[in-house]
Amino acid sequence: MLTQIAIHAVTVLDQDEALDFYVGKLGFEVGDDVDMGFMRWLTITLPADPDRHILLEVPSEDEDGARVRELLTKGALGVAAIINTDDCRATYDTLRSRGVTFTEEPTQQPYGIDCALRDPFGNHLRITEPTPMQEITEEDLRRWRGEE
Repeated sequence: MLTQIAIHAVTVLDQDEALDFYVGKLGFEVGDDVDMGFMRWLTITLPADPDRHILLEVPSEDEDGARVRELLTKGALGVAAIINTDDCRATYDTLRSRGVTFTEEPTQQPYGIDCALRDPFGNHLRITEPTPMQEITEEDLRRWRGEE
């Protein structure tokens, strides 16, 4: 049977710029950085979760890759990752001091406190301080629909 998720991919347009952001600002560490000839295998990990890797993957240079790049820069690929923290507000303050721009400030949600940002390429990232799921209220639904 399946036992764990070891690697998942996040599409980036420039791996060195991705390292500056994910390692330099968010605090990830380089897991693997290998020239495989046909591609650079570049993974990052969180110090607190070194067995789970994110592959920073560049789209192909063909027509399909061009479409992926276009969707990525529009922010149309959806959530790339949800990253947990023990203290969302403190993490938000720390990352802002490092120059990270957020699209949403820390907000109490039915599942915890979270905030949102985009990486330099358009990937949506959420940082969440999880709590047990609470009942979803009409106020939550209005906020999520942008009615407040």
